[in-house]
Amino acid sequence: IKKWTVGSPIQAPLDALELIRKKHPFNADQVQQVTVRLPSSESSVINNREIPDICLQYMVAVMLLDKTASFAAAHDKPRMQDPAVLRERAKVQIIPDEELERQLPHRESIVEVTLTDGAKLTERIEAVRGTTDNPMPRDEVVAKCTDLMAPVLGAPTAKTFIEKILGLEKLKDVRELRPLLQRS
Repeated sequence: IKKWTVGSPIQAPLDALELIRKKHPFNADQVQQVTVRLPSSESSVINNREIPDICLQYMVAVMLLDKTASFAAAHDKPRMQDPAVLRERAKVQIIPDEELERQLPHRESIVEVTLTDGAKLTERIEAVRGTTDNPMPRDEVVAKCTDLMAPVLGAPTAKTFIEKILGLEKLKDVRELRPLLQRS
């Protein structure tokens, strides 16, 4: 299960930003520049695209502002023109990298965040979160499922559904799930 609901080349940079922020918390207004190194062949696929979930600059801006990259944000085309998002997008630079190109099909990325105080924070992702080399733990799977289902089913129903699925072997009758999958 991939962690981020974005185009494949954007997953590693989002992983890197999340790890950088966990090690050294910062706010978007403290960021001067974000440099993202990606395999050369993937750089053009996600460079300033008009579709939110395949636009690296937009998704990095969202991650800087929201401290996550939700399904809703990844599919919010009008937000791409929000002045706050545009300010953050302008800070993001893609650098095609031949060394990372040679690592394909591994989806690697190197992200460097330069803060306004001059600090440089760097993270290299060699295994995208949600792959067999870097699987998501249960709490992250639950968080992703909640992000996807709660807007449709409502938070309480989504929580109950997730709990029942995680305990599927204890379910007496699979028909117990049906009412949870219907909008109220």
